[in-house]
Formats: sequence, C-alpha cells, structure tokens
Amino acid sequence: MSEKPGRFNARMPGRHNCTKERALDLATETFPADRPVLIAGPTASGKSALALRIAQRHGGVIVNADALQVFSNWRILTARPSPDEVAVAPHLLYGHVPGDMPYSVGQWLRELAPILDGPQRPIIVGGTGLYFSALTEGLADIPPTPPDLRAEADARVAAHGAEALLADLDPATLARIDTQNPMRVQRAWEVMRTTGRGLADWQDDTPPPLLAPDRATRLVLDAPRDWLIARIERRFDAMLAAGALDEARANLDGWSDTLPSAKAIGAQELVAHVKGEISLAEARARAIVASRQYAKRQRTWFRARMGGWTRLPQGPDAG
Repeated sequence: MSEKPGRFNARMPGRHNCTKERALDLATETFPADRPVLIAGPTASGKSALALRIAQRHGGVIVNADALQVFSNWRILTARPSPDEVAVAPHLLYGHVPGDMPYSVGQWLRELAPILDGPQRPIIVGGTGLYFSALTEGLADIPPTPPDLRAEADARVAAHGAEALLADLDPATLARIDTQNPMRVQRAWEVMRTTGRGLADWQDDTPPPLLAPDRATRLVLDAPRDWLIARIERRFDAMLAAGALDEARANLDGWSDTLPSAKAIGAQELVAHVKGEISLAEARARAIVASRQYAKRQRTWFRARMGGWTRLPQGPDAG
C-alpha cells in the first residue's frame, strides 16, 4: 500500500458525529502493519498519547526519539511515560542513560537497529528532529568527541554562551545548522575541532539511512502556536503538581549546568529555585518561556525538513 504525503484531516466525510479520537482510530487502521510508524511533533503536542493509542489498538512497541527523555534522572520534567502508560504497552529507550553521561544520535541509531528487526512493529515517537532525519536520511560516521575537548566546549559555553563558538565554524555549517540551538552549535564546534572537517562536509558524505522513508508511516503533528502555548503552560503546572521540585532536589548532589541531562527544559530553572536563587514564580515563568522557544525551534525544523511527512492537525479545530 502506498502513502502520499499530505495533511490528514480528522473530519471524515459522512462521519460528522465521530470524535477526533475515533477519526484517528479509523485512520490508523489503514497504516500498513509491516511498516514502522514515526510520530514527530513539538513538545506538549500530544504525540506520546497518539503513539499509546496506536499501540493499544494495533499493537507494537513504543520507542523514544527524544534526546532528553533518554536520561534517567528527569522523568517528570522530560514528560517520560508514566508507570501506568508503560503498563499498557512496552516502551524502549526511555530513561536508560545516566544523567552525567553524553548520548548521541549515533548511539540512538545503534540501539534502535535491533528494535527495527524485532518481532513487534516499532512506533517511534519524539520531538528531536535530528533523530528522525538521521534515521530516514542517514547519518555520517563522525568520530566521537574526546572528553577534554568536550570539557573545553562546556566551559566556553558556560562562560560566554554558545554564540562564542560560532566564529570557529565554517560557512557551510553555519548556513545549515540552527544557530539559535546551543546543543547544535556545540556539536558542530566539537566536530570541527575533533576532525578538522565541518559538520556540513560530514553530512554531505552520508551513508544510506537505517530506515528508508518509503518503508515507514511518517506523521508529524501540526500544532497551532496559541493552542500549543496554552498546553505548555498547563503541562508545566502539572509537572510541578506531580513532583518536579522533588526531582530537582534529587538532582542537587553533583549538579552542574554542563551535565548532558541539564539541558532538560526547566531543569536549570527549578534547580536555581531549590537552591534559593530565584522564586518559584520566576522559575516557572523562565521554564515556560524556554519551553515555548524550544517548541518554536521544533516547529521550524519540522516545516523545513519534513515536507514529505503526513501532517496531523492538532488543536480545537482539528476534530
């Protein structure tokens, strides 16, 4: 069965009484059973709930494609699946990496490879666009960054911000990466210093992908800005109510802003609050702004890089 990229509309002719969920259920019945399902979307857009619904109705194993949900020390703050959700369907590659250990897209692909060959259909869900691009477009085999070089990069970012690294990057890489994303800037800098070649040059010399695009059902959630902002605010308040501050306190021992897991949205703000540096109201406001900025970067990436994916409208007018 072939799939055509486009925009899925939950309003189905002749079914005016269908709920949005029922319309989605009917649509998922047409997904080829022998293909992995890929679900991308900005933070708080409902992608995890959709993945769980597909797994409940049609089976499969849910696989994480979020660079922050891999870390073990932030379950609530990174919105990892709850114990109740994990009990409904198997979940893989969530919370399996210590918070002080670096983790790369290359590691994720290596861990994903045997899952793609496993007995259950993978439902791969997350908000890290780079993971999906590497999976369906290929990833250059870039040598790992030496620990001392990463420490130098961390120190420069901590002292001067990621923009201090931009001057060392080649023009082709600067034109290709999101220069507003500190993680992407630091990664590009580390590649240049480690290998002497720009990240863009490495990307242009890329092997075939692990999963060809036409072998997967590819979905991206299309979330309106105002609807998404409201959901981000509600979700952060729900995280606070669920114990995010206790999670921050548990991370105080050995805390550093340079830890890989410290990039979790809201982590630095909540830690600053529990250390007595800012009020809870200020921490909340800063974390929500950071989450909104992250969602904006995600939506920009999805529009630019996922033109061939089927778009699922979200929001009050989608059903």
